[in-house]
Amino acid sequence: MTAPGNNTSDHPTAGHTDLRDERIARRARALYREASQRIDPTTAGRLRAARREALSAAKTPQHHTARWLVPTGAFAAIAFAMLMVWQPLSHGPSVPTSQPVSLEQSAEADSDLPPDAEKTDPNLYQNLDFYGWLAANSASDSQPANR
Repeated sequence: MTAPGNNTSDHPTAGHTDLRDERIARRARALYREASQRIDPTTAGRLRAARREALSAAKTPQHHTARWLVPTGAFAAIAFAMLMVWQPLSHGPSVPTSQPVSLEQSAEADSDLPPDAEKTDPNLYQNLDFYGWLAANSASDSQPANR
């Protein structure tokens, strides 16, 4: 008596598996041929038309992205070049406006607090009246007197 794991006839060999697969493949081909003989002509025509459409669609490559790639790249290059050429000159000297600024407007602008009040030195805010007086007198001293 042999042990259950030692019996070689319990496991199918590679040749036996190949033989079984081959029999299944032959039977499937025979069933396919028999079924294809029994298809009515209308269904067979529709199947042939669908097959031709699928094969023609598979043969023609789709170049939708390639067709748009060149114009899109050209537009991007032009936009980049325009951005490089036309840049606002923020680092240059400011251009004076054609409207004169009155002393009252300049005094109001000087007395306004900067937007970052927490970050500036609090000693600057102690003598705001003095700084306003200094700005007003320095603006009037710079103008020539009409005598």
